[in-house]
Amino acid sequence: MHEPDAIEQRLIELEIKAAFTEDLVESLNQTIIRQQGQIDLLIRELLQLRQQAQDAQPAGFRSLRDELPPHY
Repeated sequence: MHEPDAIEQRLIELEIKAAFTEDLVESLNQTIIRQQGQIDLLIRELLQLRQQAQDAQPAGFRSLRDELPPHY
């Protein structure tokens, strides 16, 4: 009659593992949500920096090579 006890113990262990797995999945989900927010922020900042760089360039933009003295 030890078989029902063994089955019950296995069931308890599976329930514990399922609970830990649910916690892990939720934790990973929150991490992904946080990281996606950071990615979105970085993309917005990158776009702003690109726009600032374009706005800062003079209309007649010249390369630094155009500024080299003649002896180069």
